[in-house]
Amino acid sequence: MTQITSINPTTGEAIRSFDLQDDSAIESTLAAAAKAQKAWAQVPLSERVKTLPRIAAVLRENKTRYADMIVREMGKPITEAEAEIEKCAFTCDFYAEHAPIWLADEPIATNAFETAVVFDPLGVVLAIMPWNYPFWQYFRFAAPALAAGNGAILKHANNVPESALAVQEVMEKAGLTATLLIDNAKVANIIADLRIAAVTLTGSTEVGSIVAAQAGRALKKQVLELGGSDPFIVLADADLEAAADTAVKARYINVGQSCVNAKRFIVETSVADRFTELFIAKAAALKIGDPMQRDTKIGPMARLNLRATLHDQVQRSIAEGAILRLGGTPIDGPGAYYPPTVLDHVTPGMTAFREETFGPVAAIVRADNADHAITLASDSEYGLGCALWTTDLTRARVLSRRIEAGAVFINGMTASDPRYPFGGIKRSGYGRELGSYGIREFTNIKTVWIGPAT
Repeated sequence: MTQITSINPTTGEAIRSFDLQDDSAIESTLAAAAKAQKAWAQVPLSERVKTLPRIAAVLRENKTRYADMIVREMGKPITEAEAEIEKCAFTCDFYAEHAPIWLADEPIATNAFETAVVFDPLGVVLAIMPWNYPFWQYFRFAAPALAAGNGAILKHANNVPESALAVQEVMEKAGLTATLLIDNAKVANIIADLRIAAVTLTGSTEVGSIVAAQAGRALKKQVLELGGSDPFIVLADADLEAAADTAVKARYINVGQSCVNAKRFIVETSVADRFTELFIAKAAALKIGDPMQRDTKIGPMARLNLRATLHDQVQRSIAEGAILRLGGTPIDGPGAYYPPTVLDHVTPGMTAFREETFGPVAAIVRADNADHAITLASDSEYGLGCALWTTDLTRARVLSRRIEAGAVFINGMTASDPRYPFGGIKRSGYGRELGSYGIREFTNIKTVWIGPAT
Protein backbone atom coordinates (compact mmCIF):
# COMPACT_ATOMS: atom_id res chain seq x y z
CA MET A 1 0.00 0.00 0.00
CA THR A 2 1.42 3.38 -1.05
CA GLN A 3 -1.56 5.64 -0.31
CA ILE A 4 -4.34 6.07 2.22
CA THR A 5 -7.64 7.77 1.49
CA SER A 6 -9.81 9.73 3.88
CA ILE A 7 -13.51 8.81 3.42
CA ASN A 8 -16.39 10.96 4.64
CA PRO A 9 -18.60 8.51 6.59
CA THR A 10 -21.63 10.80 6.18
CA THR A 11 -21.62 10.60 2.39
CA GLY A 12 -19.29 7.71 1.62
CA GLU A 13 -17.29 10.01 -0.66
CA ALA A 14 -13.50 10.20 -0.78
CA ILE A 15 -12.08 13.41 0.70
CA ARG A 16 -8.43 13.17 -0.22
CA SER A 17 -5.64 10.64 -0.70
CA PHE A 18 -2.25 10.85 0.96
CA ASP A 19 1.07 9.27 0.03
CA LEU A 20 2.52 7.01 2.69
CA GLN A 21 6.04 7.69 3.86
CA ASP A 22 8.78 5.42 2.59
CA ASP A 23 11.69 4.05 4.63
CA SER A 24 13.84 7.07 3.90
CA ALA A 25 11.21 9.49 5.18
CA ILE A 26 10.67 7.35 8.28
CA GLU A 27 14.39 7.38 9.00
CA SER A 28 14.50 11.16 8.68
CA THR A 29 11.57 11.47 11.08
CA LEU A 30 13.15 9.21 13.69
CA ALA A 31 16.50 10.96 13.47
CA ALA A 32 14.98 14.42 13.79
CA ALA A 33 12.76 13.38 16.72
CA ALA A 34 15.64 11.80 18.62
CA LYS A 35 17.83 14.88 18.15
CA ALA A 36 15.06 17.27 19.19
CA GLN A 37 14.20 15.24 22.28
CA LYS A 38 17.79 15.26 23.54
CA ALA A 39 17.75 19.05 23.44
CA TRP A 40 14.24 19.28 24.87
CA ALA A 41 15.15 17.13 27.87
CA GLN A 42 17.78 19.70 28.86
CA VAL A 43 15.27 22.54 28.92
CA PRO A 44 14.20 23.26 32.52
CA LEU A 45 10.74 22.02 33.41
CA SER A 46 9.66 25.56 34.23
CA GLU A 47 10.40 26.52 30.62
CA ARG A 48 9.03 23.35 29.01
CA VAL A 49 5.55 23.87 30.46
CA LYS A 50 5.35 27.33 28.87
CA THR A 51 4.80 25.64 25.51
CA LEU A 52 1.53 24.08 26.69
CA PRO A 53 -0.57 27.27 26.92
CA ARG A 54 0.69 28.20 23.46
CA ILE A 55 -0.53 24.86 22.13
CA ALA A 56 -3.87 25.41 23.89
CA ALA A 57 -4.15 28.80 22.22
CA VAL A 58 -3.54 27.30 18.76
CA LEU A 59 -6.24 24.70 19.41
CA ARG A 60 -8.78 27.31 20.47
CA GLU A 61 -7.94 29.70 17.65
CA ASN A 62 -8.53 26.92 15.10
CA LYS A 63 -11.36 25.12 16.91
CA THR A 64 -13.90 25.59 14.12
CA ARG A 65 -11.57 24.29 11.42
CA TYR A 66 -10.35 21.35 13.47
CA ALA A 67 -13.85 20.38 14.62
CA ASP A 68 -15.12 20.48 11.03
CA MET A 69 -12.22 18.21 10.07
CA ILE A 70 -13.10 15.69 12.77
CA VAL A 71 -16.73 15.56 11.60
CA ARG A 72 -15.68 15.22 7.99
CA GLU A 73 -13.32 12.32 8.67
CA MET A 74 -15.06 10.26 11.37
CA GLY A 75 -18.62 11.56 11.61
CA LYS A 76 -19.21 12.61 15.21
CA PRO A 77 -21.71 15.45 15.79
CA ILE A 78 -20.18 18.91 15.47
CA THR A 79 -20.97 19.93 19.05
CA GLU A 80 -19.02 16.93 20.32
CA ALA A 81 -16.12 17.67 17.98
CA GLU A 82 -15.90 21.23 19.28
CA ALA A 83 -15.96 19.92 22.85
CA GLU A 84 -13.11 17.56 21.97
CA ILE A 85 -10.88 20.43 20.85
CA GLU A 86 -11.71 22.45 23.97
CA LYS A 87 -10.91 19.45 26.18
CA CYS A 88 -7.49 19.15 24.55
CA ALA A 89 -6.80 22.82 25.21
CA PHE A 90 -7.97 22.54 28.83
CA THR A 91 -5.64 19.59 29.35
CA CYS A 92 -2.66 21.54 28.04
CA ASP A 93 -3.46 24.43 30.37
CA PHE A 94 -3.95 22.02 33.26
CA TYR A 95 -0.55 20.37 32.85
CA ALA A 96 1.16 23.72 32.47
CA GLU A 97 0.01 24.41 36.02
CA HIS A 98 0.39 20.99 37.61
CA ALA A 99 3.41 19.37 35.90
CA PRO A 100 5.94 21.35 38.00
CA ILE A 101 4.23 20.05 41.14
CA TRP A 102 3.92 16.42 40.06
CA LEU A 103 7.43 16.21 38.59
CA ALA A 104 9.21 17.98 41.44
CA ASP A 105 12.00 16.07 43.17
CA GLU A 106 10.72 14.11 46.17
CA PRO A 107 13.04 14.04 49.21
CA ILE A 108 13.15 10.82 51.23
CA ALA A 109 14.39 10.49 54.80
CA THR A 110 17.22 7.92 54.96
CA ASN A 111 20.56 7.53 56.73
CA ALA A 112 22.24 9.26 53.78
CA PHE A 113 23.24 12.89 53.63
CA GLU A 114 20.45 13.35 51.09
CA THR A 115 18.09 11.05 49.18
CA ALA A 116 15.56 12.03 46.56
CA VAL A 117 13.43 10.58 43.80
CA VAL A 118 13.69 12.47 40.53
CA PHE A 119 11.67 12.06 37.34
CA ASP A 120 13.74 12.00 34.15
CA PRO A 121 12.21 11.65 30.66
CA LEU A 122 12.50 8.29 28.92
CA GLY A 123 13.05 9.68 25.41
CA VAL A 124 10.97 9.52 22.24
CA VAL A 125 7.57 7.83 22.66
CA LEU A 126 5.70 6.29 19.75
CA ALA A 127 2.01 7.13 20.11
CA ILE A 128 -0.28 4.76 18.14
CA MET A 129 -3.65 6.44 18.19
CA PRO A 130 -7.23 5.58 17.06
CA TRP A 131 -9.76 7.45 14.97
CA ASN A 132 -12.63 7.85 17.45
CA TYR A 133 -11.21 10.91 19.23
CA PRO A 134 -8.58 11.96 16.69
CA PHE A 135 -7.35 14.98 18.68
CA TRP A 136 -8.13 14.07 22.30
CA GLN A 137 -6.50 10.64 22.33
CA TYR A 138 -3.23 12.21 21.28
CA PHE A 139 -3.23 15.32 23.42
CA ARG A 140 -4.13 13.50 26.62
CA PHE A 141 -0.85 11.62 26.12
CA ALA A 142 1.22 14.41 24.65
CA ALA A 143 0.58 17.22 27.13
CA PRO A 144 2.02 15.35 30.15
CA ALA A 145 4.64 13.44 28.15
CA LEU A 146 6.11 16.57 26.59
CA ALA A 147 6.01 18.43 29.91
CA ALA A 148 8.08 15.57 31.35
CA GLY A 149 10.73 16.10 28.68
CA ASN A 150 9.86 13.35 26.24
CA GLY A 151 9.54 13.57 22.49
CA ALA A 152 6.58 12.17 20.57
CA ILE A 153 6.00 10.51 17.23
CA LEU A 154 2.37 10.07 16.21
CA LYS A 155 1.26 7.08 14.17
CA HIS A 156 -2.41 7.83 13.69
CA ALA A 157 -5.24 5.64 12.40
CA ASN A 158 -5.14 5.53 8.62
CA ASN A 159 -8.75 6.69 8.19
CA VAL A 160 -8.06 10.11 9.78
CA PRO A 161 -4.97 11.40 7.93
CA GLU A 162 -6.24 14.99 7.77
CA SER A 163 -6.62 15.04 11.53
CA ALA A 164 -3.18 13.49 11.94
CA LEU A 165 -1.57 16.27 9.91
CA ALA A 166 -3.59 18.88 11.79
CA VAL A 167 -2.26 17.51 15.09
CA GLN A 168 1.22 17.82 13.60
CA GLU A 169 0.45 21.43 12.69
CA VAL A 170 -0.48 22.20 16.28
CA MET A 171 2.45 20.41 17.83
CA GLU A 172 5.04 22.04 15.62
CA LYS A 173 4.58 24.97 17.98
CA ALA A 174 6.48 22.86 20.51
CA GLY A 175 9.00 21.60 17.97
CA LEU A 176 8.90 18.11 19.45
CA THR A 177 6.61 15.88 17.49
CA ALA A 178 6.42 14.21 14.13
CA THR A 179 3.56 12.48 12.36
CA LEU A 180 4.03 9.29 10.39
CA LEU A 181 1.65 8.37 7.59
CA ILE A 182 2.76 4.78 7.22
CA ASP A 183 1.49 1.34 6.44
CA ASN A 184 0.67 -0.59 9.60
CA ALA A 185 3.18 -3.26 8.60
CA LYS A 186 6.03 -0.83 9.31
CA VAL A 187 5.09 -0.24 12.95
CA ALA A 188 7.00 -3.25 14.32
CA ASN A 189 10.31 -2.01 12.94
CA ILE A 190 9.72 1.45 14.40
CA ILE A 191 8.98 -0.01 17.83
CA ALA A 192 12.21 -2.02 17.65
CA ASP A 193 14.27 1.04 16.68
CA LEU A 194 16.67 2.04 19.46
CA ARG A 195 15.59 5.67 19.18
CA ILE A 196 12.10 4.75 20.41
CA ALA A 197 12.06 4.55 24.20
CA ALA A 198 8.44 3.59 24.83
CA VAL A 199 5.07 3.03 23.21
CA THR A 200 1.56 4.20 24.04
CA LEU A 201 -1.44 2.72 22.28
CA THR A 202 -5.13 3.43 22.42
CA GLY A 203 -7.07 0.89 20.39
CA SER A 204 -8.61 -2.54 20.30
CA THR A 205 -7.58 -5.37 22.57
CA GLU A 206 -6.50 -7.38 19.53
CA VAL A 207 -4.15 -4.65 18.28
CA GLY A 208 -2.96 -4.06 21.84
CA SER A 209 -1.85 -7.69 22.11
CA ILE A 210 0.17 -7.35 18.91
CA VAL A 211 1.84 -4.10 19.95
CA ALA A 212 2.52 -5.41 23.46
CA ALA A 213 4.31 -8.43 21.99
CA GLN A 214 6.37 -6.24 19.67
CA ALA A 215 7.30 -3.82 22.44
CA GLY A 216 7.97 -6.66 24.86
CA ARG A 217 10.48 -8.24 22.50
CA ALA A 218 12.26 -4.88 22.36
CA LEU A 219 11.93 -4.37 26.16
CA LYS A 220 10.10 -1.08 25.65
CA LYS A 221 7.79 0.46 28.25
CA GLN A 222 4.12 0.41 27.17
CA VAL A 223 0.87 2.05 28.20
CA LEU A 224 -2.13 0.32 26.65
CA GLU A 225 -5.68 1.70 26.76
CA LEU A 226 -7.74 -0.95 25.04
CA GLY A 227 -11.29 -2.17 24.65
CA GLY A 228 -14.09 -2.04 27.16
CA SER A 229 -17.57 -3.32 27.88
CA ASP A 230 -18.35 -0.93 30.69
CA PRO A 231 -21.23 -1.75 33.03
CA PHE A 232 -23.76 0.88 34.09
CA ILE A 233 -25.32 -0.46 37.28
CA VAL A 234 -28.72 0.81 38.41
CA LEU A 235 -29.79 -0.33 41.88
CA ALA A 236 -33.39 -0.33 43.05
CA ASP A 237 -33.08 2.86 45.10
CA ALA A 238 -31.55 4.92 42.26
CA ASP A 239 -33.11 8.08 40.84
CA LEU A 240 -34.35 6.35 37.70
CA GLU A 241 -35.10 9.50 35.70
CA ALA A 242 -31.61 10.91 36.28
CA ALA A 243 -30.02 7.51 35.74
CA ALA A 244 -31.80 7.05 32.41
CA ASP A 245 -30.83 10.55 31.23
CA THR A 246 -27.18 9.89 31.97
CA ALA A 247 -27.32 6.32 30.67
CA VAL A 248 -28.46 7.45 27.22
CA LYS A 249 -25.64 9.98 27.01
CA ALA A 250 -23.13 7.44 28.34
CA ARG A 251 -24.12 4.93 25.66
CA TYR A 252 -24.68 7.10 22.59
CA ILE A 253 -22.10 9.89 22.88
CA ASN A 254 -19.64 9.71 19.97
CA VAL A 255 -22.23 7.48 18.24
CA GLY A 256 -21.35 4.81 20.80
CA GLN A 257 -17.81 4.49 19.47
CA SER A 258 -15.68 4.72 22.58
CA CYS A 259 -14.00 2.12 24.74
CA VAL A 260 -15.35 3.92 27.80
CA ASN A 261 -18.96 4.18 26.61
CA ALA A 262 -21.39 2.40 28.92
CA LYS A 263 -22.44 -0.77 27.11
CA ARG A 264 -24.03 -3.18 29.58
CA PHE A 265 -26.88 -1.68 31.63
CA ILE A 266 -27.23 -3.91 34.66
CA VAL A 267 -30.48 -3.10 36.47
CA GLU A 268 -32.09 -4.62 39.53
CA THR A 269 -35.14 -6.58 38.39
CA SER A 270 -37.58 -4.67 40.60
CA VAL A 271 -36.95 -1.44 38.63
CA ALA A 272 -35.74 -2.89 35.32
CA ASP A 273 -39.00 -2.44 33.41
CA ARG A 274 -39.36 1.21 34.45
CA PHE A 275 -35.72 2.04 33.73
CA THR A 276 -35.87 0.30 30.35
CA GLU A 277 -38.97 2.23 29.29
CA LEU A 278 -37.34 5.52 30.27
CA PHE A 279 -34.13 4.58 28.47
CA ILE A 280 -35.92 3.55 25.27
CA ALA A 281 -38.02 6.73 25.18
CA LYS A 282 -34.95 8.94 25.60
CA ALA A 283 -32.88 6.98 23.08
CA ALA A 284 -35.67 7.09 20.51
CA ALA A 285 -35.79 10.88 20.82
CA LEU A 286 -32.15 11.34 19.75
CA LYS A 287 -31.98 13.08 16.40
CA ILE A 288 -30.21 11.12 13.67
CA GLY A 289 -28.82 13.10 10.76
CA ASP A 290 -26.13 15.32 9.33
CA PRO A 291 -23.42 15.62 12.00
CA MET A 292 -22.76 19.22 10.95
CA GLN A 293 -26.24 20.19 12.18
CA ARG A 294 -26.02 21.41 15.78
CA ASP A 295 -29.09 19.51 16.97
CA THR A 296 -27.89 16.15 15.61
CA LYS A 297 -27.06 13.63 18.32
CA ILE A 298 -26.41 10.54 16.18
CA GLY A 299 -24.22 10.90 13.13
CA PRO A 300 -22.80 8.08 11.02
CA MET A 301 -20.46 5.44 12.33
CA ALA A 302 -16.90 5.96 11.19
CA ARG A 303 -16.78 3.20 8.58
CA LEU A 304 -19.17 0.84 6.82
CA ASN A 305 -17.22 -2.23 7.94
CA LEU A 306 -17.60 -1.15 11.57
CA ARG A 307 -21.35 -0.88 11.06
CA ALA A 308 -21.44 -4.34 9.50
CA THR A 309 -19.59 -5.80 12.50
CA LEU A 310 -21.99 -4.12 14.93
CA HIS A 311 -25.07 -5.31 13.06
CA ASP A 312 -23.74 -8.85 13.07
CA GLN A 313 -23.36 -8.63 16.86
CA VAL A 314 -26.96 -7.45 17.16
CA GLN A 315 -28.25 -10.28 14.98
CA ARG A 316 -26.26 -12.89 16.89
CA SER A 317 -27.54 -11.54 20.21
CA ILE A 318 -31.15 -11.75 19.02
CA ALA A 319 -30.57 -15.32 17.81
CA GLU A 320 -29.21 -16.12 21.28
CA GLY A 321 -32.38 -14.85 22.96
CA ALA A 322 -32.04 -11.08 23.41
CA ILE A 323 -35.19 -9.05 22.72
CA LEU A 324 -34.86 -6.15 20.26
CA ARG A 325 -36.69 -3.14 21.72
CA LEU A 326 -35.39 -0.32 19.50
CA GLY A 327 -33.48 0.09 16.25
CA GLY A 328 -31.46 -2.88 15.07
CA THR A 329 -31.48 -2.20 11.30
CA PRO A 330 -28.88 -0.24 9.29
CA ILE A 331 -30.31 2.96 7.85
CA ASP A 332 -30.63 2.99 4.06
CA GLY A 333 -28.88 5.64 2.01
CA PRO A 334 -25.38 7.04 1.87
CA GLY A 335 -23.24 7.00 4.96
CA ALA A 336 -22.59 4.49 7.72
CA TYR A 337 -25.69 5.25 9.79
CA TYR A 338 -26.98 2.88 12.47
CA PRO A 339 -29.86 3.88 14.74
CA PRO A 340 -29.83 3.87 18.55
CA THR A 341 -30.52 0.25 19.38
CA VAL A 342 -31.67 -1.41 22.60
CA LEU A 343 -31.44 -5.12 23.35
CA ASP A 344 -33.38 -6.27 26.42
CA HIS A 345 -33.08 -9.41 28.57
CA VAL A 346 -29.42 -9.85 27.66
CA THR A 347 -27.67 -12.57 29.67
CA PRO A 348 -23.98 -13.39 30.21
CA GLY A 349 -23.84 -16.01 27.46
CA MET A 350 -24.91 -13.59 24.73
CA THR A 351 -22.76 -11.72 22.24
CA ALA A 352 -23.88 -8.26 23.45
CA PHE A 353 -22.72 -9.16 26.96
CA ARG A 354 -19.53 -10.99 26.01
CA GLU A 355 -18.13 -8.76 23.27
CA GLU A 356 -17.39 -5.06 23.02
CA THR A 357 -20.15 -3.45 20.94
CA PHE A 358 -18.43 -0.46 19.37
CA GLY A 359 -21.43 1.54 18.23
CA PRO A 360 -24.91 2.70 19.28
CA VAL A 361 -26.19 -0.55 20.83
CA ALA A 362 -27.25 -0.87 24.49
CA ALA A 363 -27.66 -4.18 26.31
CA ILE A 364 -30.15 -4.29 29.20
CA VAL A 365 -29.20 -6.94 31.76
CA ARG A 366 -31.42 -7.80 34.74
CA ALA A 367 -29.92 -8.50 38.16
CA ASP A 368 -31.62 -10.22 41.09
CA ASN A 369 -30.13 -7.84 43.67
CA ALA A 370 -27.14 -5.58 44.30
CA ASP A 371 -24.72 -8.45 44.90
CA HIS A 372 -25.79 -10.09 41.66
CA ALA A 373 -25.35 -6.77 39.82
CA ILE A 374 -21.76 -6.46 41.06
CA THR A 375 -21.04 -10.05 40.02
CA LEU A 376 -22.45 -9.41 36.55
CA ALA A 377 -20.50 -6.17 36.20
CA SER A 378 -17.17 -7.93 36.77
CA ASP A 379 -18.13 -10.97 34.68
CA SER A 380 -16.19 -9.68 31.69
CA GLU A 381 -12.75 -9.97 30.19
CA TYR A 382 -12.67 -6.17 30.19
CA GLY A 383 -12.13 -3.81 33.11
CA LEU A 384 -12.05 -0.18 32.02
CA GLY A 385 -14.79 1.87 33.71
CA CYS A 386 -18.05 1.41 35.57
CA ALA A 387 -20.99 3.58 36.64
CA LEU A 388 -22.97 2.78 39.77
CA TRP A 389 -26.31 4.45 40.55
CA THR A 390 -27.79 4.41 44.05
CA THR A 391 -28.91 6.94 46.65
CA ASP A 392 -27.11 5.02 49.41
CA LEU A 393 -23.61 6.50 49.20
CA THR A 394 -22.30 4.50 52.14
CA ARG A 395 -23.20 1.26 50.38
CA ALA A 396 -21.90 2.65 47.09
CA ARG A 397 -18.43 3.20 48.56
CA VAL A 398 -18.34 -0.40 49.76
CA LEU A 399 -19.63 -1.84 46.48
CA SER A 400 -17.19 0.24 44.41
CA ARG A 401 -14.26 -1.62 45.98
CA ARG A 402 -15.68 -4.92 44.68
CA ILE A 403 -15.97 -3.81 41.05
CA GLU A 404 -13.14 -4.92 38.75
CA ALA A 405 -12.43 -1.74 36.80
CA GLY A 406 -9.94 1.09 36.48
CA ALA A 407 -12.58 3.63 37.53
CA VAL A 408 -15.98 3.65 39.23
CA PHE A 409 -18.27 6.67 38.86
CA ILE A 410 -21.08 6.82 41.40
CA ASN A 411 -24.25 8.58 40.18
CA GLY A 412 -22.43 9.83 37.11
CA MET A 413 -20.98 8.72 33.80
CA THR A 414 -17.48 7.38 33.29
CA ALA A 415 -15.20 9.94 31.66
CA SER A 416 -11.54 10.82 31.28
CA ASP A 417 -10.23 14.01 32.85
CA PRO A 418 -6.68 15.35 33.35
CA ARG A 419 -7.31 15.72 37.09
CA TYR A 420 -7.39 11.98 37.77
CA PRO A 421 -5.84 8.83 36.29
CA PHE A 422 -7.49 6.89 33.49
CA GLY A 423 -6.91 3.32 32.38
CA GLY A 424 -8.03 -0.25 32.81
CA ILE A 425 -7.26 -3.74 33.99
CA LYS A 426 -7.62 -7.22 32.48
CA ARG A 427 -8.00 -7.05 28.69
CA SER A 428 -8.69 -3.33 28.84
CA GLY A 429 -4.96 -2.77 29.13
CA TYR A 430 -2.48 -1.50 31.68
CA GLY A 431 -0.73 1.66 32.72
CA ARG A 432 -2.41 4.99 33.36
CA GLU A 433 -2.93 8.20 31.47
CA LEU A 434 -3.72 11.61 32.97
CA GLY A 435 -3.47 12.82 36.55
CA SER A 436 -0.24 12.65 38.51
CA TYR A 437 0.13 8.94 37.72
CA GLY A 438 -0.13 9.46 33.99
CA ILE A 439 2.56 12.13 33.80
CA ARG A 440 5.02 9.75 35.48
CA GLU A 441 4.38 6.77 33.19
CA PHE A 442 7.00 7.91 30.70
CA THR A 443 9.63 8.94 33.21
CA ASN A 444 12.60 7.19 34.71
CA ILE A 445 11.70 7.25 38.40
CA LYS A 446 15.26 7.58 39.59
CA THR A 447 16.64 7.37 43.12
CA VAL A 448 19.50 9.78 43.84
CA TRP A 449 21.35 8.85 47.06
CA ILE A 450 24.02 11.24 48.29
CA GLY A 451 26.50 10.28 50.99
CA PRO A 452 28.45 12.81 53.01
CA ALA A 453 31.15 14.77 51.16
CA THR A 454 34.72 13.65 51.89
